[in-house]
Amino acid sequence: MVTVLSPAVEEPVAAPPARPRPRLYALDGLRFLAAAGVVLYHFTARWSQVWGDDPGHVFPGLGHVSMYFSLGPELFFVISGFVILMTAWGRDVPHVVASRVARLYPGYWIAVIATSVLLLWVWPGGKNITAGESLVNLTMLQSLVGVRHVDGVYWTLWVELRFYLLMIALVAWGITRRRLLWFCALWPLAAQVVFELNGPHLLATVLLDKYAPYFAGGMLLYLLHRDGHAKAPWLLLSLNVALALRNNVPWQMHALTANTVFAPNPWVLGLLTAGCFAAVGLVALTRVQHLRWAWLVPLGALTYPLYLIHEYWGWWAIAQLAPHANRWVVLAAAIALAVALAWGLHQVEKRVGPPMRRGIEAGLRRLRRPAPASRPRTALAAQGVRL
Repeated sequence: MVTVLSPAVEEPVAAPPARPRPRLYALDGLRFLAAAGVVLYHFTARWSQVWGDDPGHVFPGLGHVSMYFSLGPELFFVISGFVILMTAWGRDVPHVVASRVARLYPGYWIAVIATSVLLLWVWPGGKNITAGESLVNLTMLQSLVGVRHVDGVYWTLWVELRFYLLMIALVAWGITRRRLLWFCALWPLAAQVVFELNGPHLLATVLLDKYAPYFAGGMLLYLLHRDGHAKAPWLLLSLNVALALRNNVPWQMHALTANTVFAPNPWVLGLLTAGCFAAVGLVALTRVQHLRWAWLVPLGALTYPLYLIHEYWGWWAIAQLAPHANRWVVLAAAIALAVALAWGLHQVEKRVGPPMRRGIEAGLRRLRRPAPASRPRTALAAQGVRL
């Protein structure tokens, strides 16, 4: 049951559940576009040796545009804040934990194993990894223990996992509108202060350091989608956009200068950073939310597998084909391989995920269920039970 705080008291009081809202089909399309952008960035702009030359020299026109698609993860984070709050509101901890674990891990395990096989035996020149690193990566906690990512894209999963832990704590406390507004105001500010004063730090890590504004902004956009326009969520959304701009523009200027041959434009980076929030707002708060294009659903389903599997398998395909074929043919082949692998990964994922979710949720509910109280011996004896 959803609860809200009465203005006169501090205890949550019951409120009628919000009407279920129809699926936001355009959100599936937006997720896929973010993943497709990351794929293009990795194949045509980000530094690698697979083309025999820097990708920016191979694709000088496309690469100059695709380098900005490196902001795909930031868009993912805003979408995640929106979607995770939508699925967690009115739910309890066992449901949220089970749904997140079953969503995150099955596809990830397959991707880690597939990429490890590629890099350990098929294409050891792609990246020097060890079997031990692969095993640690299966936990998704490699950043916590100082072990390298088998695939660099896994860094975003560590961010997502920390956000899930914060959401589980919020669900355990009880999600209400008032609490959510305070959370989206104080959490990103606290993360910013800690990060500014101490840099990478345990508390900054817990608070998601410079990524908190994206998730908080996505949560506020869901609140606007759910309850309608109001001054407080709009003001807090503006605050989080400002914090995201403060963090992301200088960081992306540094990262893109180091990882590509291009000189990024800070104004474009600023517009695109704000655009991550605007894109989700367009989908959730305008007539776009009423689109009923069912063909976007399978694209959305491919997003996570494509993100997980594309980088090194795509680079491997490019390395094999680049010396022998036209660059556009090679690029198309690498993208086709990544999509095919993502489709295969999704087929396993959708079969393993639901029973895994049900099993985890049932197990957590059994753990929460209080043990039956033992009956007094005298009461049992009075009923003729032999002791």
